[in-house]
Amino acid sequence: MGRSSELRQAAGQLLIMGFELAEMTSALRAVLRAIQPGGVILFSRNITGAQSTYELLKSCQAAVEPRLFRCVDLEGGTVDRLRDVIARAPAVADVAATQNPRLFRKHGRVIGEEVRALGFNVDFAPVLDLGFEASRQVLTTRTASADPKQAVAFAREFLRGLSDAHVLGCGKHFPGLGEANLDSHFDLPEVRKPFARMWSEDLLPYRELRRELPFVMVAHAGYPEVTKQGLPASLSEHWMQVLRKKIGYNGIIMADDLEMGGVTLLPGKGTATPGEPGSIEYAAVTTIGAGADMFLVCRDEENCWRAYEAVLREVEHSGKFRSRVQEAAKRVQKLKKNSRALRKAFAAPSEKTIARLKRELQALTNEVAGAQPGARG
Repeated sequence: MGRSSELRQAAGQLLIMGFELAEMTSALRAVLRAIQPGGVILFSRNITGAQSTYELLKSCQAAVEPRLFRCVDLEGGTVDRLRDVIARAPAVADVAATQNPRLFRKHGRVIGEEVRALGFNVDFAPVLDLGFEASRQVLTTRTASADPKQAVAFAREFLRGLSDAHVLGCGKHFPGLGEANLDSHFDLPEVRKPFARMWSEDLLPYRELRRELPFVMVAHAGYPEVTKQGLPASLSEHWMQVLRKKIGYNGIIMADDLEMGGVTLLPGKGTATPGEPGSIEYAAVTTIGAGADMFLVCRDEENCWRAYEAVLREVEHSGKFRSRVQEAAKRVQKLKKNSRALRKAFAAPSEKTIARLKRELQALTNEVAGAQPGARG
């Protein structure tokens, strides 16, 4: 079957793309117009100021016909793309330690207002990984608790805060990196944990929050005790089915960045040729075929092209894969149609708004510090 405009648009909607520059160029505009991606994601390298970030996102949207998911990672603490543009946000671990649901929600709301002010409508937060000792060196202060019930309590209020600010949140990194002692940016971690324990611990946040998460991001980590395979969860049909069928999640399943070492350096493969394990083409086709609805390619525009073209080629050769792409695109389009976060006006940031956000972040930081166990009243 040929590449109809409908199928090209469907394939584009599955990609959230990143790029190197901090300003729009004719080359980047041409890529956006050709692929028509479902979203864009900005990192610190792209974010040089409030107004320039707004203009960059506005230019991205102008090049793409459907509404864009305009995405950023802002958790607070170590993962905070706006710390140098507005102000630092408190770390998740510090906010969660207060055991104050009001502060959990305020954390989400202020972060949501931050990202919204610059033109974003999706924040890839909260982290739902549990704060076990095994992952402490990697995840540091990004986790709320080793207790899944406490992790749920924090995440639920944080998501409500994001929603108050008209921003969509994302639970990550399914099915859990709490027992992983390697960083999936550079390696493929293995979590050797039986499913029964994962169900009662790592998977509890996804079970409890399945109706409250617009997105769930799937990890580049292997779980050989569960799947008996070396594939990361992001490429595993088994884990997609656990999330979709056993947990009952109906939102968007998204694979983490396909340029990360957890997929590009599969065991024994190294850098692969196109279509083989370890290649961007293999990762894009495999994650969608396994059941993901979207995937991230966060830096290299050439890799964005290669992933997009690989999905289109597979659509031409496989009716089953074509149906999977169409199903995924419909789920993306449904969220875009129904989300108030995407319908809300795309307004430029004012100096007054940025000044207010700086004050709010400082006030929140002080309040969190004052509410720590052992802090003096």
